[in-house]
Amino acid sequence: MVTKKNILRIFLALSIALITYNNCVAQWYEPEKVNKKAGEIYGLAYEEATAGNYTASLKHIEEALKIDPKLVDAFLTRAGIYANLKKYDSSVINFETAFQLDSIYPKDYLLPFSISLAGTGKFQQALDAVNKFLTNDKLNSQSIKAGNYRKNTYGFAVKYDKEHIVKNYVFAPQNLGDSINSSALEYFPSLTIDGSKMVLTRRIGGDEDFYETNFINGKWSKAKPLAGKVNTNLNEGAQCISQDGQWIIFTGCNYPEGKGSCDLYISFKTKNGWSEAENLGPMVNTDFWESSPSLSPDKRDLYFASSISGGLGGRDIWVTHRLPTGKWSRPQNLGPAVNTSGDESCPFMHADNETLYFNSNGQPGYGSTDLFYTKKINDSLWQVSENLGYPINTIDDEGSLIVAADAKTAYYASDKGEGKGGLDLYSFVLREDIRPLKTLWVKGKVFDKKTLAGLPSSVELINLKSRNVISKIQTDEEGNYLTTLPVGKDYAFNVNRKGYLFYSDNFSLRSNPVDSVYNKDIPLQSLESGAAIVLKNIFFDTKKFDLKTESISELDKIVLLLNDNPKLKIQISGYTDNVGLAKDNLLLSNNRAKGVVGYLLSKGINVTRLSYKGFGATKPLADNTTETGKALNRRTELSVISN
Repeated sequence: MVTKKNILRIFLALSIALITYNNCVAQWYEPEKVNKKAGEIYGLAYEEATAGNYTASLKHIEEALKIDPKLVDAFLTRAGIYANLKKYDSSVINFETAFQLDSIYPKDYLLPFSISLAGTGKFQQALDAVNKFLTNDKLNSQSIKAGNYRKNTYGFAVKYDKEHIVKNYVFAPQNLGDSINSSALEYFPSLTIDGSKMVLTRRIGGDEDFYETNFINGKWSKAKPLAGKVNTNLNEGAQCISQDGQWIIFTGCNYPEGKGSCDLYISFKTKNGWSEAENLGPMVNTDFWESSPSLSPDKRDLYFASSISGGLGGRDIWVTHRLPTGKWSRPQNLGPAVNTSGDESCPFMHADNETLYFNSNGQPGYGSTDLFYTKKINDSLWQVSENLGYPINTIDDEGSLIVAADAKTAYYASDKGEGKGGLDLYSFVLREDIRPLKTLWVKGKVFDKKTLAGLPSSVELINLKSRNVISKIQTDEEGNYLTTLPVGKDYAFNVNRKGYLFYSDNFSLRSNPVDSVYNKDIPLQSLESGAAIVLKNIFFDTKKFDLKTESISELDKIVLLLNDNPKLKIQISGYTDNVGLAKDNLLLSNNRAKGVVGYLLSKGINVTRLSYKGFGATKPLADNTTETGKALNRRTELSVISN
């Protein structure tokens, strides 16, 4: 059976086989016109080409064509060589020259000609060529299968172009330069959320190690090996760095303690560099192959590729969840929206914690392995995967892709450009229709309001509309945190610690797009009399006291607080701005506070633990002369009566 990979492997072999075929049935189409010396030199070129010595073969071909400029087989062989070198423009020129010299003799080369046309993005012409090829009634079964396979890929490409018309988009990959790329192989880039640090894999000889580079004053610093103990004399590769720059999870192959051929390992940033790697354990690693990890921005979900049995194909993408104990759960297959009967690998979860990029050779595409993306609906459902299209995807194998938090800058490794080594790192601007959500972030420190000591705490970001938890992170031991903020949605931002009143904030990024990051140090108050917070995610329509559905996440947070602290008694207080009559504002604020208490009662909280009061506009937090001030004064507060 002809597969995507062996089609490319037999490309030159097919060209050479066709030459042999023509030599057998029609040795030199018009032998009296072939210069003997040119034929002899071409014979040398043919031998070099079959041995893979392309430079020597091209030199002989050039010599032969100087003697006989109409030597059709020389043009055909040179076309095949250029195709193998992925110089498809040059390949097409040589094929076309051969067809111009003789329209009959090269007809069996229409299939490799179509492949080179597709390599240049001329998919309609490639489709026409392969259709013409398939009209030959003397084709063997293998050639027919190969032709039909290519016909399907070209048809996909033509249809994709019609359905994804993008104006003014230019695909222009930029080599990341000498600071990062070298004469060795560089691949698998990974970034921190702020784009200030990149970790990459560099292969020197047979050894893979991690290097880091920092973005300083508009340019990347010279890449250096990671400090610490993570690099060894074994092979470390296919890594991802956490968004906060504190973890690296990577693939280690043939480690002495490994469970299978390749396992997943974790290393932590310390004051002395990166720690010695730890195997993620038997729940994640198996006797099979695990590789290409990608960590969600909140470090709760780890996506990776594995050949473990029970999947949909040879290699599938799986996810494991970090449990409250710090251990990892049993992996779950991402299902048929992502995985196929073929191979899927190289997952990358963007900072928006929603958009997943990966590669596949089982989905419809351009041939071989293409890049795709999907979006998470919930923890177990994904949207149908979409091909990233040409020219990001080509007829050749595509590896991995990552996208920066700005949602438009993509990075990948390629050997197609004029690089420094075999594989170099490049960046390019991603097409708008295949971008994730632009993602900002908030960082700071959680501390005790009285003692000022840092507090290890839980930080949650909740989509107010869907009530889905977007991220849930744990601060470090000193209370430092970083969490991502995908734009285009409104969020409740809560910080929690046992024995303390939770912290409430709101980020409205749906209708008020911003282009900045936030630094927010958060004081937490012990659950004692007098502690109070503004509930920033309790919402009412203007002049009304019915709770909006966007309030439910915050209301449920209060229910949880009361259930976790059965002796706690609280008061809900309502406040307004100074617009309108004082008596109306007093009544409105009282009814709003009453509405909150009513919700708590509906969830089983005893009435003796709850009280409410409206204060109208009598206790403003800000000046009522501005809209910003008025918005601050319209609020709902929670205060601790006793505990």
